[in-house]
Amino acid sequence: MSRRVKELRRAFTLIEILVVVVILAILAAIVVPNVISRIKDAKISAAIADIKAFDNAIDQYKLDMGTVPPNLDALITPPSPRGKWNGPYLKNIDHIPLDPWGNPYIYKVPGSNGREYDLYSAGPDGQPGTADDIQDWNLKGQ
Repeated sequence: MSRRVKELRRAFTLIEILVVVVILAILAAIVVPNVISRIKDAKISAAIADIKAFDNAIDQYKLDMGTVPPNLDALITPPSPRGKWNGPYLKNIDHIPLDPWGNPYIYKVPGSNGREYDLYSAGPDGQPGTADDIQDWNLKGQ
């Protein structure tokens, strides 16, 4: 065989390249939606874990201080006067984190419907009071 024929045999044809591109596109169409739904599920799980950690820290604060904290920052920063504060109640953080969608967690004292406090994330849409909110009172017992 001549050198030119050997060079042509080593190259891919246009049809071979198109077949590979089509296969990759099909795989992407199958995999990408599954990955995106997993990311959404992971963010919801992270918000639930954060809220449960806040609830536990609030319970510890209440045991020490006799009342729920006035805001979430009180879980990591001692009040003045310090009193019986035995925190920080959230370990290894220097500020209250945002929810997985980049919004602050919502904490209200007193809470609604006779609760001592309300604690929730506004969820993926970032709008409080909508169906996708992740609320501590709906997580009790989970």
